[in-house]
Amino acid sequence: MDVLKHFKKGSPKPELPNDGVLRLFLMRFCPYSQRASLVLAAKHIPHHKIYIDLSEKPEWYTDFSPLGKVPAVQLTAVSGQPTIVESLVIAEYLDEQYPVHQLFPADPLRKAQDKILIERLTPTIKAVYPLLFTIDPPEDALPKFENALDVFEVELTKRGTPYFGGTQIGMVDYMIWPWFERFPALKHVLPERYELDKTRFAKLLNWTDLMANDEAIKEIALDSQVHAQFMVTRQAGAPNYDVAFPVTVD
Repeated sequence: MDVLKHFKKGSPKPELPNDGVLRLFLMRFCPYSQRASLVLAAKHIPHHKIYIDLSEKPEWYTDFSPLGKVPAVQLTAVSGQPTIVESLVIAEYLDEQYPVHQLFPADPLRKAQDKILIERLTPTIKAVYPLLFTIDPPEDALPKFENALDVFEVELTKRGTPYFGGTQIGMVDYMIWPWFERFPALKHVLPERYELDKTRFAKLLNWTDLMANDEAIKEIALDSQVHAQFMVTRQAGAPNYDVAFPVTVD
């Protein structure tokens, strides 16, 4: 079941198939939701997608996600059909429950180091949000964003591999990708058509090119202009979550 619209306040509760297939509740432009989508796609796990309007959540959504959070994954084949939330919790659960194409390293120390690196994305997220979602970002917003991003350029250099996961895409790669997919939208939402410096971030930009060719990412990704369209609606205080979907005529 993939209804290409976001359910919102007043929307009737959808009739969900009781077929034992996972249910993913998400918002199309939520990078945390994209994390869950990427893991599901990379592991070829069948699932239904139910899109939720985060500005006006449907009243029935708390039946599935008591805190109203996305992403949420309902385990319909498990007794009681529990729901798990938080993107990293979901990603780790799926990686353990569906071990084919393991994304986290098996070594406990390496896994711990990768989880720490994922957490180190937080300063970059905080730094880039004013640039993406405010009409008049602070003057120091760009330098703060670039300084936070240096961590990942240095780490990729240190690891000496094309991906953070090594010679193949790993969990770190998928967990940080949603924000890197959005960074090119800066050239559409900022007056000076900003792009990452090709010398300062040479390894990250090469990594970005490699990641863009991944089948799971190609299945989920949106063009930077579509991201920019959404950002403009959010900046105006009226986020249009359905802008990514084809326009249908009744």
